[in-house]
Amino acid sequence: MKYAIIRRIMKRYLLFTVFVSGMTTLAAELAAGRLIGNVFGTSNLVWASIIGLILIYLTLGYFLGGKWADKNPTPGAMYRILAWGAFTIGLVPYIAGPVLRSAATAFEALSVGIMAGSFIAVLILFSVPITLLGAISPFAIRLSVDDTSKAGQTSGQIYAISTLGSFIGTFLPTLVTIPTIGTKLTFLVFGLFLLFVALAGLGKFSSQRDMFKFMWMPAVLALVAALSAGQSLKNSAGQIYEAESAYNYIQVQQQNGFTLLKLNDGQGIHSIYHPNTLNYGGPWEQFLVGPYFYANRKPQDVKRMAIIGLAAGTAARQATAVYGDIPIDGFELDEKIVEVGEKYFGLNLSNLAVHIGDGRLNLERSQYKYDIIAVDAYRPPYIPPHMTTQEFFKIAASHLTEDGVLTINVGSVPGDRRLIDGLATTMATQFPTIHIMDIPGTLNTMIFATKQPTTREDFFTNLAALSVDQSTHPLLVTAMSSTYVNFKDGYQTTTVFTDDLAPIEWIVNDMVVSFVLQGGLEFLQ
Repeated sequence: MKYAIIRRIMKRYLLFTVFVSGMTTLAAELAAGRLIGNVFGTSNLVWASIIGLILIYLTLGYFLGGKWADKNPTPGAMYRILAWGAFTIGLVPYIAGPVLRSAATAFEALSVGIMAGSFIAVLILFSVPITLLGAISPFAIRLSVDDTSKAGQTSGQIYAISTLGSFIGTFLPTLVTIPTIGTKLTFLVFGLFLLFVALAGLGKFSSQRDMFKFMWMPAVLALVAALSAGQSLKNSAGQIYEAESAYNYIQVQQQNGFTLLKLNDGQGIHSIYHPNTLNYGGPWEQFLVGPYFYANRKPQDVKRMAIIGLAAGTAARQATAVYGDIPIDGFELDEKIVEVGEKYFGLNLSNLAVHIGDGRLNLERSQYKYDIIAVDAYRPPYIPPHMTTQEFFKIAASHLTEDGVLTINVGSVPGDRRLIDGLATTMATQFPTIHIMDIPGTLNTMIFATKQPTTREDFFTNLAALSVDQSTHPLLVTAMSSTYVNFKDGYQTTTVFTDDLAPIEWIVNDMVVSFVLQGGLEFLQ
C-alpha cells in the first residue's frame, strides 16, 4: 500500500516536472530569439536558424533520453539530468554576454567574420541545455509506465502536459518577463525554477544526500547574476540608454551632439534629434513634400497628417515646425519607444495624438482623412507584409483627402529594386500617379502616391514659388529640392502584393543575402 502511494505521488510530480520542463524549453527558445535578435536582428532568417537548431537539439535529447532511461530507469537519474539542464539554461545569457558584446561591436564595424562566428557560437551554447531538457519527456514516460497495455495513454498524457507547459512558456517571456525584467533574468528565473523542481525531485524520490550534491548550482547562478548585474548588452560608443520591450531591444546613442534611436541589430537609425537643427538628410523630412505634386499648393493647405511608424517622433517634430500645430496622428506599435521619445527626443508635441498598436488596424479605425499619410514602418529585413498589400493601400487611400498623398520610406540595395518595384506596382492599383526618389548617400527610397493625377512639373513650379516666399520654412524648400534632384524615372511593373500573397520575406531575404555575398557590407560603411 505504501509503495502504491509513493508511486502515485511520483507520477503526479513527474507530470508537474514535464509541465515545467516544457514551459522552460519554449521560454528558452523565445528568450533565445530575443538574446540573439538584440544583436543580429529578428528577421525570419535568424528565427529559422534558432528554431531549426532548437529542434535538432530536442531531437537529440529525445533519442538520448530514451537510451538513458532504459539504461538507468530511476527518478534520481532523470532529476540529475534535469538539474544540469536547468543550470546550463540559467548560465546561457551570462556565457553569451561577452560573445554578444563582441558581435555588437563587429556589427557596427560590419566585420563579417566576427559576426558569423559569434552567431554560430551563441547558437551552440544552447546545445547542452536544450538536449538535456529534450531527454526529460521520454525519461518520464519510462518511469511512469507500469502497465504496458496503458503505455500509449501514459505517453499521450505526458506529452499533452509537456505541450501545455510549452504553451505557457510561449507567452510568459514575451508578455511578462522580458519587458519587465529583461532577457538575462528571464533565463535565470526559468532556469532557477526548473532547478528547484529538479532538486525537490531528487530529495523526494532519490535521497537527501543526492539533492545536497547539487545545491551549489543555485548558489553559482545567483553569484553569476549578481556579478553581472548592471552590465549593458552593448558597449556602443555614446550609448546613454538601453531597454527591452515586448517588441524590440531599444538603444539610444549620442554622437556629435545628435541623439540616435536604434533598434535590435542597430543597423538603422529610426529617429534622430538635435536641439539646433531639423534637417537630418534622411527620410523623415521627405514626408513633408508630398502635397506639392498638386498644382498651386501652399503649406497652409495641409490640415492633418498621419504617421505610421512614429518611433521617437522625428517626422512629427519636423511637420510641426513646417506646418504649425496641425493635428498629427502618430501610430506606433511599441509603447516603450514612445516613452523613450518623450525622454530623449523632444516628443512632447501638444498637436500629436499617439495611438499605440498596429498601424494598419489603427488607420482603418481612424475617423479622420489626412492630407499626408507617412508610412515609416519598413526597413529590410523588418517589413510587415500586411502593410505592403493592395488591401492596405486601399485603406490608406480611403483615409486621404481628395488631394492627399501617401508616402512610404522603403530600403533597397544597389542594383536590386524588386521591393521598390513591387510596392510601386501594388500602390498603382489604388493611386493614379506614383513618384519615386532615392535619398542620396543612403539605401532609402521614397515612394509618393497621389490621390489625383499629378506631375513633376507642378512639383517644380511649387518649389520655385516656395523658394522665393520668405514665409516658407527652409526645411521644406531643402527637402523639396532634394526630392526634385533625385527623382527616378518610373519603376518596373511586377507582382501585385495582396493579403493572400505578399512574398515580402522571400524578396527581402534574397536581397539582403545577395547584397552581403557581393560585398555589400563594405558599401554600407
